[in-house]
Amino acid sequence: MRALLVAAVVLALSCSSSPPPPYYVASGFLRDSDGRAVILHGANVSGKNKWAPYLDFQQEPDIDRMATEWGMNGIRLVTVWAAIEPERGTFDDAYLSALEQRVAWAENAGILVVVDMHQDLYGEGFAGGDGAPKWTCDQSHYDAFVPTTPWFFGYLDPNVEACVDAFYTDESLLTEFTAAWQKLAAKLAPHKNVIGFDPLNEPNWGSMAINGFEEAELAPFYERVVAAVRAVAPEWVAFIEPSSSRNLGYPTQLPKPDYPNVMYAPHSYDNNAEQGLPFDPNDRAAILANAAALRSEADALGAGLWIGEYGGPSSLSGIDDYLADEWDAFGQAGAGATYWDYSEGDGSYGLLNADGSEKTDMIAIVTRPYPQRVAGDAVQYAWNAGALTVTYTPNRTISAPTLIAVPPAFRPATVSCGDCTFDTEEPGVRILTPPSGDTATITIQTPQP
Repeated sequence: MRALLVAAVVLALSCSSSPPPPYYVASGFLRDSDGRAVILHGANVSGKNKWAPYLDFQQEPDIDRMATEWGMNGIRLVTVWAAIEPERGTFDDAYLSALEQRVAWAENAGILVVVDMHQDLYGEGFAGGDGAPKWTCDQSHYDAFVPTTPWFFGYLDPNVEACVDAFYTDESLLTEFTAAWQKLAAKLAPHKNVIGFDPLNEPNWGSMAINGFEEAELAPFYERVVAAVRAVAPEWVAFIEPSSSRNLGYPTQLPKPDYPNVMYAPHSYDNNAEQGLPFDPNDRAAILANAAALRSEADALGAGLWIGEYGGPSSLSGIDDYLADEWDAFGQAGAGATYWDYSEGDGSYGLLNADGSEKTDMIAIVTRPYPQRVAGDAVQYAWNAGALTVTYTPNRTISAPTLIAVPPAFRPATVSCGDCTFDTEEPGVRILTPPSGDTATITIQTPQP
């Protein structure tokens, strides 16, 4: 049924007077103009973008490596309101141009970009915080704030709560925030590899009750921001997050949005691992179950599913098992994901050590082969003993091939797919015609154990 619906959408778009949008959402997946399901896998670029000077170390070769060496096709590009509008009504054009340059590097590498408006602890007026400019809240709240460990307990501080509450209720602040988004969108919209936007990272509820916050405050906030951004960039897909309470296990209460082309963009972290405790292999079942629940929530929203953040510090005991379990969960849910993050630091979340060398064990998991564009529906994928298995329901009205990323470290690849036709030209495998039957099963055997 879903394959028939996608075919109907593609047919309707092709018969309309205007060309189909380059990317849209239908039947649970992000789609390209051919109707293929697009699975975005990549990394957040980058954690240091959160603080002045608001750009991390990456230059064009570093972005190119994401595609050519790691097989990634997606970036969650981190930006903050404080960088865009450091003073009320004053927008930093030099910063916006520098951000645009990084988008251009991704465009040259064939990488798609989702722009993330990041925040932690409301804004940079709070020690360790990032996001909103200092001018958006009273200095007395910053002065009275007492940092805590772990850092995210700071959200319980009444001073942070006061700033968060004001953000959702102060009309002037909302006007400035949407204006900042419009400035950013106008700068980046000419680049066709920018396909969407994440309005606000891990929205917090302040002093409001968790129950009811998403319906009463967050949903209207999203409606406002999405409309403002699409007034400038009408083709951008909205990658909306649940409240950060979802990270604590609370199912989202977001209502199904009235606007189209929405991806549900939650994060996936193990709570014990986030507090620095050794990863417990018994938590695998909970990670898989959580991803399945996230897929159900996306379906209820009429959205596709994309995990905007996952990851852990390389110093964590059991980090390899943790990342592998997350990756398995995404495959079962048919989701893409962006790792947090592409940065440098010994023992940190970053994919690189402080000297710039790769954390090879982590990268071997994060960069596994995966389906990039699938001519069909009900996409799932799994990794076992060096082999990727992709299953989907073929949509035979789509003539464009199914593309499977196989990074250099996983070549040469051996393909098994019944009576399908394929080629193995770099950068991966192309399924030119799917196998007969209702379900296509593609197995890519690699040299990796």
